[in-house]
Amino acid sequence: MATTNNLVMLHGMTGTSVKMRPLAESLAPNNWGIVCPEGTYVHPRSGRAWWVREEIIDAVTPANQILMSMKGLEQSLPEGKMIIGGFSQGGAIASAMLETSIEERIVGLVLLATMTVRGEQLQKILRSIRPRTVVWMHGERDHIVNIDDGLKLATIFKDAGWKVIQLRHGKGHMVDLSQKGSLVDAIRMMSEED
Repeated sequence: MATTNNLVMLHGMTGTSVKMRPLAESLAPNNWGIVCPEGTYVHPRSGRAWWVREEIIDAVTPANQILMSMKGLEQSLPEGKMIIGGFSQGGAIASAMLETSIEERIVGLVLLATMTVRGEQLQKILRSIRPRTVVWMHGERDHIVNIDDGLKLATIFKDAGWKVIQLRHGKGHMVDLSQKGSLVDAIRMMSEED
């Protein structure tokens, strides 16, 4: 049986895989599967999270929660090529997955309203792996993840020679659906690259 290529989309803090799935379905290239994993941790307010900020869960710090989420994804994602992305926290984890054994199978990144949580590690790994394409979207009025932090992430990739497609909008912490066509085009282009 042939291996399926997948668009992997990670939800943000207080999100769920069920809530992320409709967006992922609308972005996925033809003949690609969709994987929307569930965040590792139950968020105290609602939904799930890849780490819970400023809280220690079972004596595990947020930094170690991030590592545990990365390890869990590394072990559970299906075989085959993938485009990995996410919204907010999910996007931060998506870019961090370049530090793992699945890096060679990642053909592109979709980073929506996010920032890096492992900046030094990301800069280091980008020096040693082949450049690919990133589609980056961020709102100028985002009060949860400041656009300056989002721009720092985009710059890390640009400085490493990656192609960064920037989709900036004047809204807040959200996916700008008026630019969804551009997201779809960028993801399709990634799926055709090798």
